[in-house]
Amino acid sequence: MAEAGVEMEEENKLDESPRGIAVLVVVGVLVGVLSGLFGIGGGTIIVPALVWLGLTQRHAAATSMLAIIPTSVSGVVAYALNGNVDWLAALLLFCGMFFGGQIGSWLLSKLPELVLRWAFVAFLVFVIVNQLIFTPSRDASIDMTPLTGVCLALLGVVIGVLAGLLGIGGGALAVPSLSIIFGASDLIARGTSLLAMFPNSITTTVANVKRRMVHFKAGLIIGVVAACITPFGTWIAGAISPVAGQYLFAAYLTFLLIRSVYVALKITKRRQTA
Repeated sequence: MAEAGVEMEEENKLDESPRGIAVLVVVGVLVGVLSGLFGIGGGTIIVPALVWLGLTQRHAAATSMLAIIPTSVSGVVAYALNGNVDWLAALLLFCGMFFGGQIGSWLLSKLPELVLRWAFVAFLVFVIVNQLIFTPSRDASIDMTPLTGVCLALLGVVIGVLAGLLGIGGGALAVPSLSIIFGASDLIARGTSLLAMFPNSITTTVANVKRRMVHFKAGLIIGVVAACITPFGTWIAGAISPVAGQYLFAAYLTFLLIRSVYVALKITKRRQTA
């Protein structure tokens, strides 16, 4: 039993050598640029990197949420200074995300992993197609009405379900939805998405800390570096045209799609040979 305990501890031991710290810094730079540019949390970069450095999937995901806190704050401030955050829309989204996340977590415990993997693939294909079809306006904003408020909260529920079910932060769905459905500009959609994710990352991190699943050193290194770089990402987002931003985001999602298909096929093959 003692040997098994040591083995489990070794499997979850982060590489804290100079090489490992350098990787964390590089990840922070990438996350900062992507977060500022696309209005996402960056967990799709953080989690695989932490797993590669030695953390388990569970601890990597928990540590990623800690890193997202300073990253999202920096992004929100950068977007807000230019008037590109809809505060009420973000609040309504978060309220829906909070309840949707509970549903997603329940479904996560019920559905097979293989179903979840292929559902994520289908979700990415849907978002990529919509990104290529629709080009947001740079000057548009959300026309807030009672019906719009209800729909924003319902969108938050959908995002929360997918976040809990598929392990995504929600920015990949929130950003295009805010533009396509609610008429927000590409910049307002990104700033609002980051703000909606901020309180969720705090509440999730508090729960993860209580369960002792957070590697503080790794999370803070990535988060602080990313927070310093995020304003540069928001500057790039404002400097390029909406069309260029649209295709860059589609390219990023395509990268995630290829990786997700690879993982799904790997799991399918393992199930078939088992």
